[in-house]
Amino acid sequence: MTRSNIPLRNWLIGLLTVVLLTACGGKQTAEFKSTDITGADFGQDFHLTDHNGKPRKLADFRGKVVMMFFGYTHCPDVCPTTLTEMALLIKQLGKAGEKVQVLFVTVDPARDTPELLAQYMPAFNPGFLGLYGDEAATAKVAKDFHIFYQKQPSADGKRYTIDHSAGTYVFDKNGRLRLFMRYGQNLDDIEHDVKILLSS
Repeated sequence: MTRSNIPLRNWLIGLLTVVLLTACGGKQTAEFKSTDITGADFGQDFHLTDHNGKPRKLADFRGKVVMMFFGYTHCPDVCPTTLTEMALLIKQLGKAGEKVQVLFVTVDPARDTPELLAQYMPAFNPGFLGLYGDEAATAKVAKDFHIFYQKQPSADGKRYTIDHSAGTYVFDKNGRLRLFMRYGQNLDDIEHDVKILLSS
């Protein structure tokens, strides 16, 4: 589940993709603490359903900074840690936090039902939204955003965890993909970058 559990080859491929996009397609902005991927030709949109049953696409959140993270509710570490940090970020931003939308895209649609997501997300922040789709929709959005995920069955074969990419994509208020924030990044740096996007 943690980065060390994700096959090294897949993690390196993902890292190389971000680096290449930054060097070749992105406009590097020294102000940002996160990886600037402005101009990336992937992750342009999504079509999923939120945990309230409402169909969602990126344009629904125009006017807000969108922070998009992929995970699953049974995750023991990375996912709850990331969502907790995002909740702290919203709190630290004060009134400006109302202009930030956190989206949690499940990579485990078999277990992460709308009902479960509706209980899970408000535990971190009532404004956070869980997004889900069927297996095909999940595979498509993961591919569109260069997200790796793979089931890891337990020894008895009755349970499983999921190895998955552990970073956050950030869109500006105009719906443009701008940043990639790595897992474990300093919260003050994240706040710094989000404030830049909120003010632009």
